[in-house]
Amino acid sequence: MFNGGAWLRVEGHPVDVHYRDLDDVEHQIAEAREGRFRIERLMFHLAGIPTYVVAAELALNRVLRGSLPRPEYPEKLRITASQRWRADARLTLGYARDAHAARGHAADTAGLIATAGVQAAHAVLAGRGEWITNEKTLLDRAGLRSVDAVFSGLAADPEPLTRAVDAAERLLGLSPSAHGK
Repeated sequence: MFNGGAWLRVEGHPVDVHYRDLDDVEHQIAEAREGRFRIERLMFHLAGIPTYVVAAELALNRVLRGSLPRPEYPEKLRITASQRWRADARLTLGYARDAHAARGHAADTAGLIATAGVQAAHAVLAGRGEWITNEKTLLDRAGLRSVDAVFSGLAADPEPLTRAVDAAERLLGLSPSAHGK
């Protein structure tokens, strides 16, 4: 998705410059309108980055040269992205519980809880139709920062790790009884 760019400082302010292949951008906008997207690995993104981020960048960021579209958040994407991210978060917590918490693997469990938190936050914002371009403020914007509490007192012991996964599931609204889902 990235075709080049740089992290710069201009007069002491951080500036991200992203170069994009405009044919690919048009393709990703068309896919988003139909509710389709992929999630790609990207450094520093716990849950990966959705391919609709290029539409979000157009909608939210400043175009430096020429004019480009300012896409609205597509209704089909609101539905599919919210469902996909929520399902991913549930599966991630299930795996954390079964594959790592049960074995007392603290680091693995904590990492998967953090990933599920970000996935759940993506689901919340997608459901609201709010663009997001990175994960820096994602938990806060989604109102899910309270998930931080589950990391206190983690130990390499199955019982507290399983409790942490259960607590994260509740805090993130992913437990089977949450919202009737």
